[in-house]
Formats: sequence, structure tokens, C-alpha cells
Amino acid sequence: MAEVLVYVDHVDGAVRKPTLELLTLARRIGEPVAVALGAGAEATAAVLAEHGAVKVLTADAPEFSDYLVVPKVDALQAAYDAVSPAAVLFPSSAENKEIGARLAVRIGSGIITDATDLEAGDEGPVATQAAFAASFTTKSRVSKGVPVITVKPNSAPVEAAPAAGTVEALAVTFGALANGTKVTSRTPRESTGRPELTEAAIVVSGGRGVNGAENFHIIEALADSLGAAVGASRAAVDAGWYPHSNQVGQTGKSVSPQLYIASGISGAIQHRAGMQTSKTIVAINKDAEAPIFDLVDYGVVGDLFAVVPQLTDEIKARKG
Repeated sequence: MAEVLVYVDHVDGAVRKPTLELLTLARRIGEPVAVALGAGAEATAAVLAEHGAVKVLTADAPEFSDYLVVPKVDALQAAYDAVSPAAVLFPSSAENKEIGARLAVRIGSGIITDATDLEAGDEGPVATQAAFAASFTTKSRVSKGVPVITVKPNSAPVEAAPAAGTVEALAVTFGALANGTKVTSRTPRESTGRPELTEAAIVVSGGRGVNGAENFHIIEALADSLGAAVGASRAAVDAGWYPHSNQVGQTGKSVSPQLYIASGISGAIQHRAGMQTSKTIVAINKDAEAPIFDLVDYGVVGDLFAVVPQLTDEIKARKG
């Protein structure tokens, strides 16, 4: 069976959930070979093997943390040359899409970004994507070269599938452009204790109907009762009620959780583009004609200031 390169998204050896989902998808089209770079790369081997990686290629060098993107592209190209894979898969993120695009240019291949599913095809992997602000679903494949595909978080379940997980050192030669953009400082993001927005299984978002930053605690309370991430519409962010890092939409972050709860959000196309691939969508809005109701699985016509606290109390009662 052909091998499939899977880029590992990890922090000091702690593998992030989208990589484990990617291993599930990779097993559909071949044997996963994981590529872990940077500090703690070797520490990822055990969990990667537990989820199906037959081999783990590791490399650590100061370049991976001191410079942006290009050193990682050099490493992925070295892994590509060593393995001759049937496909190269990345968890979708701004940085990973840039790495994938640069790699595709180098190896003369096409790239598919933000896939929501992946399956084997007669002429190579077939990817499912949402197109035109998620109004359509498309299936496509790369017709030239080895497919490079980035996959959105929450697109597949995490499934244990023990494999060898043999660790091999990856020899990387950095090119002349590797030190072109230097990282001068880092500031750790302040932890809220909530899941990362793009990776969360449940997202609770608030919009214009929340009517002020002082009221977002209602949204946060519901999110905390569910162990969810907190999102916001562009209107709420532009009004200064919530940070831009939490914006869901075409000019914010794209999410695809198992459950998305939209409170006080009208459902403009800009917002829908960032959450329409969610598995189950619930909307709470006092306007029965709000566009958001056109795409929901469950809709509640009512004042969020009455509905959301009741929902939060009911969840807490059932849990406790």
C-alpha cells in the first residue's frame, strides 16, 4: 500500500487533535507516515503510532523555531524525496496552508485546501470541500503530481489503530531562503481554559443581538456549561464586544464543530461561510425571519436573554 505523508501539528511533543483526525483520513488512502518537526518531535511517536502511523520521521533544529515557514518546507521536501508518497496531508491552518502551497510549487503538484472529507479514488484521493461561502459541496482531486491537501479540523473522528510507529531521523538541508524571515519575539496567548476555537467539538457564538460586551458573559456561561469554545460574529467584533481572534466567518476563523450554537446572530453570508459545515447547528434569535434559520437543524425563536440562561441552567442541572 502506498505511503501518505502526514504533517504533525504539535506543541513540544503534545500532538494536537486535528493531526490525529488526519491519521484517520490518511488510512483510507494508504499507510500514514508522520512528519514531526521541532522541539519534542520524538516525543510524538507513541501517540502517533497508537493512531496509525507506521513510521515517524523526526527532525529538530533551531531553524524551525527561529524562522518562519521555509525551514519547514525544506523538511517536508526532504520527507517527500525520502518517501515518494501518494499524497501529503496537513491540518488546515494559516501557516500549514502556506507550507503546503510552497511544497506543492516545489514538487510541481496541485493543492486542495480546507477539505472536509477525504476518500480513495481510482485516480487518486478525492477531497470534499465547501464552496461559494459553503453554499455548495464539491468533490475534487489533484490532476497533476502528488496531491497536497489541507483538511479542516473536526472533519473525521479520532480512531485508535495501533501501528509500528518506527522513529527515523529525517536529514534536512536548509536552503538559502530558510533564514529569510526571523522570529524576533513571541507572546504566549492568554489561556481562557476553553478549547481552541477552530478545534472545538462545540462552539457557542454571540452576535449583534448580545447588545454589548457586558452581556457576553451569558454566551460564555453557556459555553462553559458545555465545555465549548466561544465565537463571535463580525458585527460583535467590529463593535468591540469581543476579540477578533474569536471571530467566526469569512474574514475570521472557519469552524466545523459537531455542534454550533448561534445566539443573536442574523446569519449573514459572511458568517455562514465560516460555520456552515458544522455537523449540527442551533440558532436562537427573536426574529423569526432571520436568514440563520434557513440552515439550522434546530431553531428557537425567542429572546436570547431569556432562552440562553434557561438553557445553561438546564445543562448544569442535567450534568450535576
